[in-house]
This record gives sequence, structure tokens and C-alpha cells, in this order.
Amino acid sequence: MKDQNCGYCMRGELLDAFGIYICELSVSTLILFKEQSHPGRCIVAYKNHVSELVDISDEERTAFFADVARAAKAIHAAFHPDKVNYGAYGDTGCHLHFHLVPKYKDGYEWGGVFEMNPGKRTLTQEEYDEMIEKIKANL
Repeated sequence: MKDQNCGYCMRGELLDAFGIYICELSVSTLILFKEQSHPGRCIVAYKNHVSELVDISDEERTAFFADVARAAKAIHAAFHPDKVNYGAYGDTGCHLHFHLVPKYKDGYEWGGVFEMNPGKRTLTQEEYDEMIEKIKANL
């Protein structure tokens, strides 16, 4: 099931507004978040347009969390954060997804809650491509 107004479902311009497709995982899609105040920040979006964890079976939920863990391991290996924060929002988008937000002791917002989209740091396409390759190499 897909929603025609959802960037996670439709990709293209809707996704381009905030993220860059990296790859498919077992039951989800891995996306690099364009705003990179937290180097390595990604999103793991479930394959179907569902709103809540309770909208999928136990088996699908286990597979989704395995994808989240796989992405987190790749982020740790590629960028060596001191901690990864996990955020599950979607008040308006209503597509099940997790933000994986690497935090660094000497970096932006250490010790506090991360901003959803601080808009402080975007990269060149070459820098995004380099980050994506680092993540893929560690999946």
C-alpha cells in the first residue's frame, strides 16, 4: 500500500526535499537525511505506508527492528558516534519510520534532544555520495 503524497512511498521530488535514497533493506528503505548537523543521520522507513508499529505483524516488526539495528551498526562503523539517538515521529506524515541520529560528545546538541530539522548543515552532492558509500560499505 502506497500514499501518493508520501516521500517514503513515492520517492522522487517528495523524498528529495529531505533525503537521499541509499538502499533497500529487508522490509524497509534506508535514506540519508539531507540535513547533516549530526554526521551520518539516516532514516529507516518501513516498506508500506502504515502509521504505527502496532499496524504490522510481530514478524514484520521484528524484521523492521533488525533493519534499524543493521543501519545503526553501519552508522557506528562508518562515523564512530559516541551515541545514536532514535526518533519515531510522523504526526503529519504518518509513515512508520525511525530517525537514526548519531551524536558526538564534541558535536552539535550533545547532551540534549536532537532537533527534527535544524537546517544548519547541508552538503554538496559529492559529500552526500561519500557518506552513502561509507554506510553501504558497512551494511
